[in-house]
Amino acid sequence: MQSFSTPDNAAHHIMPLGVAIVTFQSADVIEGCLDSLLASKDTIAKVVITDNASTDDTCQVVSEWAKRHSDAISFKCYEVGDSSRDEAWLTLLIAPMNGGFAYATNRSLELLYQAPEINLFWLVNPDCRIAPETAAQYIEAGKDQQFSLMGGRTVFEEHRDTVQTDGGRVSVWTGVCESVNWGVPIASATFPGAQSLDFITGANCVASRRFIDEVGFMEEDYFLYYEEVDWAFRRGNLPLRVVPEATVWHFGGTSIGTGSVGRRPSPFANYFNYRNRVRFMVRFNRSGLPIAFAFAFAKAFQLLLKGAPDEAHALIAGLLGLRPPEQVAAVLSPKARTLAFGELSA
Repeated sequence: MQSFSTPDNAAHHIMPLGVAIVTFQSADVIEGCLDSLLASKDTIAKVVITDNASTDDTCQVVSEWAKRHSDAISFKCYEVGDSSRDEAWLTLLIAPMNGGFAYATNRSLELLYQAPEINLFWLVNPDCRIAPETAAQYIEAGKDQQFSLMGGRTVFEEHRDTVQTDGGRVSVWTGVCESVNWGVPIASATFPGAQSLDFITGANCVASRRFIDEVGFMEEDYFLYYEEVDWAFRRGNLPLRVVPEATVWHFGGTSIGTGSVGRRPSPFANYFNYRNRVRFMVRFNRSGLPIAFAFAFAKAFQLLLKGAPDEAHALIAGLLGLRPPEQVAAVLSPKARTLAFGELSA
């Protein structure tokens, strides 16, 4: 890994927006994300990537990208836990193991939080592409700090005329999350009011410093899915905020098999989605658990009818907190399995 510093003209300006990215097996998508962020460089104070122990070339790709752009940005690379950190526009933190989405996000946020000029913290997935004006739109909309989480329009990268999400809603009785306007053509999609939403997608979400001061960072025991939903449900009286004109294009599920247009969620995605739905319900509405379980069993039966037994098996195992199917556990290293599944992985 290479680290270098170069003169950075943007450093002479007070820029309140920092970007937190989590990578895992993201070698094929991270360059495009960084290219789009570089186009917004003059409105972004810092970018911090935490890599969740990728076994592909993700870290090398980031390093080589930074080297190619060394005339425009400064770059540093550290292991998570290294306290001797210098300033850089782009920082790569390398985790010792895959600690899950919230774990890695929090490591990026902790570093960004140390910069007093940053009061907006933008979570961006590595398979996102950012419209050039989006960062400036978020800065303008969030300058008063009177909000918890803020989001814009996230569009399918593979179908740029189609909305992926304009924010999310959660059924308090089933725990099922709904992406508002998912699959709706942009031309006919009406953006929802912030008061009608329950959360902002973690792929494209801006947190205010005030919110982090009051609530703290994400809960890390979900490992994957529901982290941003839990975060939003802890916001108290701080409202959500939407910026309809702020656009991000998102592939979605490139490393973990999240569902997309024409693609079912993988067994890996199903296991964590249903396991964490139960955890979320336990924390925020225990009385809804019987309905949540009935709904999940019906979904598993539906998958069986569609000829998807592996997906159904993973769903039930996650729902009941059982040992994960081997194809789910095999995605993670032995250390990560212990963290993600506890004694069930033994």
